[in-house]
Amino acid sequence: MTDQLIIFDTTLRDGEQSPGASMTRDEKLRIARQLERLKVDVIEAGFPASSNGDFEAVQAIANAIKDSTVCGLSRANDRDISRAADALAGAARARIHTFIATSPLHMEKKLRMTPEQVLDQAKLAVRFARNKVADVEFSPEDGYRSDVDFLCRVLEAVIAEGATTINVPDTVGYAIPELYGQFIKTLRERVPNSDKAIWSVHCHNDLGMAVANSLAGVKIGGARQVECTINGLGERAGNCSLEEIVMAVKTRKDYFGLELNIDTQHIVAASRMVSQTTGFVVQPNKAVVGANAFAHASGIHQDGVLKARDTYEIMRAEDVGWTANKIVLGKLSGRNAFKQRLQDLGVSMDSEADLNAAFLRFKELADRKAEIFDEDILALVSAEQQSNVDEQFSFVSLSQHSETGEQPHARVVFIDQGKEVVGESGGNGPVDASLKAIESHVKSGAEMVLYSVNAISGSTESQGEVTVRLQNAGRVVNGVGADPDIVVASAKAYLSALNKLHSQTERVAAQG
Repeated sequence: MTDQLIIFDTTLRDGEQSPGASMTRDEKLRIARQLERLKVDVIEAGFPASSNGDFEAVQAIANAIKDSTVCGLSRANDRDISRAADALAGAARARIHTFIATSPLHMEKKLRMTPEQVLDQAKLAVRFARNKVADVEFSPEDGYRSDVDFLCRVLEAVIAEGATTINVPDTVGYAIPELYGQFIKTLRERVPNSDKAIWSVHCHNDLGMAVANSLAGVKIGGARQVECTINGLGERAGNCSLEEIVMAVKTRKDYFGLELNIDTQHIVAASRMVSQTTGFVVQPNKAVVGANAFAHASGIHQDGVLKARDTYEIMRAEDVGWTANKIVLGKLSGRNAFKQRLQDLGVSMDSEADLNAAFLRFKELADRKAEIFDEDILALVSAEQQSNVDEQFSFVSLSQHSETGEQPHARVVFIDQGKEVVGESGGNGPVDASLKAIESHVKSGAEMVLYSVNAISGSTESQGEVTVRLQNAGRVVNGVGADPDIVVASAKAYLSALNKLHSQTERVAAQG
């Protein structure tokens, strides 16, 4: 059995299924490049048959990524598989990941198919995919709640048809570590040709055990691929967290005895990029990538760490990219320093014109705040790339007045389809007034389901990063805006969310 653990990142596919976390093609490409720097083995870039936008994103990533395998998801039918193969045509290494549900509940209620029909469909799908690419992964959706005898029949059949990876998902996060590990072990022992494929785990976090279940699948079950996402991003309670899996296996090599390709120094940069792109803030006490992960607040801990770091630190902050770069940029920093920092952060610009535009924004921000941190630069680039997209709405200026005992009032100037328009309104506070001022002109009728403010770096001079989640006619979108003035950041976030609502991309739901 190999001692190499394959890291399969599905941030761009399963992670994107979080409500409002959908990303543009350029955003996905930027994250894919960062995942390649992180040396992720397999990048699941999307679900090409779900929409034209997803097809184009997978195609762009397949053409750009050279070191990682690029994977496309498909349901077990010829159309989906052909669409995935077309999107992956330019990949240096391509994988098609096809799936069909195998649990009694899913077969009866969702597929309305008999077990024999599902078995036939799985075989035909893998056979068809194997004619398109050499690397085929098969997942029995809701595998953990499937009948073991039937599941063994299906998995034996798809391996015989040429599936090279068998992934067993805990689609609804129902598993318990020891039971899940034993489940994978049982399947591998009972499927006669199990040695012809790499076994993989894909766990959801509904009971908070996705990482523990995945590790049990590896240690007890003998799986050699883990499917995970940056920051544990994903629908409901999320997916297995890449940074936690990687650092657990690396820190406890004495127990797991496994090798990893991951360059852990890029973990924090990847975490920040995904957080700022999707608007999903990382909680301060999140393992490995949370702001407090290496902050020793209690006096006893501080004393111990100062005397000998390993008294309370089981891994070093710099190993995951926390303190690798302490140089802070300012208004005297030149274009080359800015360009070098972009490279350090894993950001590549498509053209010199884009770089120049981002540098101008950097100079404008440097005039307003003395120190520019990495997080500020990522927010700048994100805003720059959003402004390059053909957007219906864009921010121009804002003025607002608020005084104790008086109702705040705001006036917002913004572009609507190329024309400058003005909205004015009162509100409960300056933010409420500003967003109502925009809505007074737009009349979107969208319901706001989340509003959150996050300081990008740790001082009152910090930029505020605002996430606005809007819901309208069943669609949920996140908008993100950053500015030293949180009222302005709020207006930018609201306009960003409105732009996403207006880009009507219909998507097909994938598996969990």
